Amino acid sequence: MAGRVDGKMSFVTGAAQGLGEAIAYMLAKEGSKVVLADINYDKVVSVSERINNEFPEQAFSLKLDVTSEDQWKESLIKAEKLMGGINVLVNNAGIGGGTTIEDTDYETFQNVMKVDTDSVFLGCKYAIPIMKNYSPGSIVNTSSIAGLIAGHNMASYNTAKAGVWMLSKSVALHCARQAYNIRCNSIHPTFINTPILDNMLNRSNVERDELLMKLARQVPLGKVGEPNDVAYTVLFLASDESKFITGSEIKIDGGISAM
Repeated sequence: MAGRVDGKMSFVTGAAQGLGEAIAYMLAKEGSKVVLADINYDKVVSVSERINNEFPEQAFSLKLDVTSEDQWKESLIKAEKLMGGINVLVNNAGIGGGTTIEDTDYETFQNVMKVDTDSVFLGCKYAIPIMKNYSPGSIVNTSSIAGLIAGHNMASYNTAKAGVWMLSKSVALHCARQAYNIRCNSIHPTFINTPILDNMLNRSNVERDELLMKLARQVPLGKVGEPNDVAYTVLFLASDESKFITGSEIKIDGGISAM
């Protein structure tokens, strides 16, 4: 049985761990060539090697600081050569940071915006001119449920992820208007059991299992999500199964937004 993204050529940022690692593995497993990009080059090389051990010659690794315009341009040109094209872009790199509007310093706010939002702008801006030559294409931007629902202590993160949400819609409409046959959607996970929870652990001074139980109580389904819950959603959006879906936000939140 053919893979769901056979013949696709995917570029995934933040691929050294967590969601990005799971997404890259899933895409390779289902037939796509994948360039894994991350600022942590040693770790992303290791992830690529693990993927290639199971799915030979499917994965490639590049070092990318997603806040650098020049590095974006260079990485996408390299990726096109490595895979023979690009028709799936997953803007997944992101960080947390800051608390309330009064307690967040401007430098932290700017840094969160650069990594979480500016990187998506740069990725879309410089990938689209390449992707339109290898259509049909799909862009998947990782936002967050925090991009749709605000918290009193997430001023910078709420702002950055809401920006990703609305930017994705603008990109979708632009590509449709230009008849590029490139779709663009955003995904909005809630708590997922990845290394990003380490920041919460450091602040809360509790064991990981205790933190997971505490977070699970906030989710109607009664549990924290797993990386593959997000990876399967990206797989669907990257595949031609979702060919009539663009400009949408997909919530992966266990029902939180329904309350």
